[in-house]
Amino acid sequence: MNASDVQPLVEVTRGAIVESIHFGSFVVVESSGRVSAALGNPETVAYLRSSAKPFQALPFVERGGVERFSLTDRELAILCASHHGTDAHVQVLQSIHRKLGINANDLLCGMHTPEDVETAERMFKNGEANSPLRHNCSGKHTGMIAQALLRGLCIEEYIHPTHPVQQAIFQTFSQMTGIPVSQMPMGTDGCSAPVFAVPMRAAAWAYAQLADPSALPEPRRAALMHIFRAMTANPDMIAGPGAFDTELMSVAAGKILSKSGAEGYQALAVLPGACGQGSPAYGITIKIADGDLSQRDREVHANHIANDSGGRARTTVAIELLRQLGALSPEQLAELKGYDCRPQYNWRHIQVGEIRPTFKLTLS
Repeated sequence: MNASDVQPLVEVTRGAIVESIHFGSFVVVESSGRVSAALGNPETVAYLRSSAKPFQALPFVERGGVERFSLTDRELAILCASHHGTDAHVQVLQSIHRKLGINANDLLCGMHTPEDVETAERMFKNGEANSPLRHNCSGKHTGMIAQALLRGLCIEEYIHPTHPVQQAIFQTFSQMTGIPVSQMPMGTDGCSAPVFAVPMRAAAWAYAQLADPSALPEPRRAALMHIFRAMTANPDMIAGPGAFDTELMSVAAGKILSKSGAEGYQALAVLPGACGQGSPAYGITIKIADGDLSQRDREVHANHIANDSGGRARTTVAIELLRQLGALSPEQLAELKGYDCRPQYNWRHIQVGEIRPTFKLTLS
């Protein structure tokens, strides 16, 4: 990101002064592709990281993979997840693996300490062995293997960019965003799978279509509706206890899909009518320029036990955007007060300042 592409979004105070400022960008796009609002440069090209997961699962779903392997909605949800490695997450993944005829050793995501603090502490105390199933991207990798099996392809090196599974993902996301694959910068994610970047506006449009795919042909329309329904109905599968995505989707009761990504990326899909009668579907992407480093860096500190409840800046921006759009009621906002404009406390729980958004949304 360039300095000219970003604007101040969140400030952190201590006493009477502003001690820190988080800069970044956001864009709000309708399912027609129309940009309704933006701050910073909506054409900023950024990696979606884990915010891409619903679309990485899309080729498998629209090819009939859910029906072929008799997956439940909870199982579909975890294919799109950055789960926290609880026993419940492992049990769902094991169920999928039995249906696919694979095991944890087939996953190429590697291992890290479970992000759920209670699970990690229990495993350490009891000397329990870790597994790739505890990795936050193990659902995504399971979905990639499932697509390979569905198509009769080899599962070895399924994460290689030239593998047909990855090529299908690239093409599908290109169709959802209108960005040619040749113009999508590629990299390697923390879980070793390919990761791609597109302008924030284009990614927000993809999320708007996830919320309202009515203009798309079948089977894509039905597949996107199924993914939205599975994720919002099973928020505990998408992240974990106390995590932003899980908390927001639980409170929003099916109206809002939330999917975080590393390095300060956040994406939201808001259903038509969620912001008032006749309101369009919205796709929202947020990128915090400093990577929102209060969020755990999984690649550098992979063995650190910490609960990634969501970086302080991107979650603050997300809630404030939803508040200004009218997508959340006062009662729902009260339930999410830990992510809204909020006090900042020291270790003795004495208030020393606050964390607050600094922008006003203007819809065009």
